[in-house]
Amino acid sequence: MESVLERLQNDQVTQVGVAIALVAVVAGAAFLYFVNRKKTILVPEKWLKFKCVKKEQVSHNVVKLRFGLPTPTSVLGLPIGQHISCMGFDSEGTEVVRPYTPTTLDSDLGYFELVVKVYKEGKVSSYFGRMKEGEYLAAKGPKGRFKYKPNQVREFGMVAGGTGLTPMYQVARAILENSHDKTKISLIYANVTYEDILLKDDLDRMAAERPDQFKVYYVLNEPPTEWSGGVGFVTKDMIERHCPPPAADVQILRCGPPPMNRAIAGHCEALGYTKEMQFQF
Repeated sequence: MESVLERLQNDQVTQVGVAIALVAVVAGAAFLYFVNRKKTILVPEKWLKFKCVKKEQVSHNVVKLRFGLPTPTSVLGLPIGQHISCMGFDSEGTEVVRPYTPTTLDSDLGYFELVVKVYKEGKVSSYFGRMKEGEYLAAKGPKGRFKYKPNQVREFGMVAGGTGLTPMYQVARAILENSHDKTKISLIYANVTYEDILLKDDLDRMAAERPDQFKVYYVLNEPPTEWSGGVGFVTKDMIERHCPPPAADVQILRCGPPPMNRAIAGHCEALGYTKEMQFQF
């Protein structure tokens, strides 16, 4: 028969074994947490260097550049709808800084991408046009006044011109990739020619996959012969037909060249959108 002393010793052994097992489980979970934890890279107001790991010529004047982050699980740490300041150099080597919005999200691990339209007279865009794989970009952030939370409005009406698409694309992607975000999006996207339309394949795919949540209407100054979209500049009538009507849970986002932004602001005011219902990137 087992003595009281033996039972106590056996109980102590069992307790020690359970304790060791619990420690192992906790240590393993902690290890996995730190291994899998996403490391945020951006440090406010600190210039950081990012290596260009891939450059793609999207069209005659548009390039897509991918910049690597320190580890495969690193994330840039850029809030939705905000941008980074990028340092470039003009043809004479003078330092120039311009804002750019990545088309990637923090769900894209280990890298971020910029889609840049290269203008001949553009000091930083020309710098991106000359950039080669293996070279480095200095950037800092986050920057911007826009703060987004899922379902903060019922619907966004977006009006973008040219490269003003990038913050709209970033916001739209974040909404559509979040199954809990029911926000609807109506985008009017204006350009000069058909070839100038950025990320058209992606926009068309998003519209085809989520027709009840995302709609896009293209406007061109110089449309091709076969064209069913808008022609000329974005008008008050286009906004009225393709954006949600004014309401407390609706917001119009605009981003484009200054003359376009001013014109859209005037159209929105005439249609009854209050200042609180509008935001300009």
